[in-house]
Amino acid sequence: MVTISPIVVFDVGNVLLRWDPRHLYRQLIPDQERMHWFMQNVCTSAWNLEQDRGRPWADAVALLVAQHPEWEREIRAYDERWHETVAGVIEDSVAVLAELKARGDKVYGITNFSREKWAESLIRYPFLGTFDGVIVSAHEQLVKPDPAIYQTLFERYGLTAAECIFVDDSEKNIRGARAVGMQAVHFVEPIDLRAELRGLGVAL
Repeated sequence: MVTISPIVVFDVGNVLLRWDPRHLYRQLIPDQERMHWFMQNVCTSAWNLEQDRGRPWADAVALLVAQHPEWEREIRAYDERWHETVAGVIEDSVAVLAELKARGDKVYGITNFSREKWAESLIRYPFLGTFDGVIVSAHEQLVKPDPAIYQTLFERYGLTAAECIFVDDSEKNIRGARAVGMQAVHFVEPIDLRAELRGLGVAL
């Protein structure tokens, strides 16, 4: 009897790429308390999520500059220096992705990502182009953990939830994946991703 290995579905930010806007803003706003205030009140996670939902960066920047003109330099930096929010790749995760691909497994992605920054990242990090299929939130105008974004993956690529394992750093996105019937690995470092996937039946 042939055992079919589950299909691994990766998130990107903080699973494959080490992303945090503070990598940039520590340079721009050295005072930690002031930086924290800025990120809680100006360039917030909710504001950034709307770019992931499909809002163009030009519109997002214009909106905040109008509301907070005294922070114009810092607001524009989020867009213009976005690459500095990525500290690099998470080597072990990228190695797992490459290993799965090398042995012929299908590998997919679901990521909350803006259209513009996804295009930039595909150039900067070519391994992101190796997925057999990827659902990018801005392209769909859906963001995790909306059940519809997971269903889009299944319908577009002919998958079932039961055969997929989703790897994500966000607990709410993990809950969302499990709610639609996927198995899931909550990626919080330090983590042995290989061991976690083996425990769910992936032959690594």
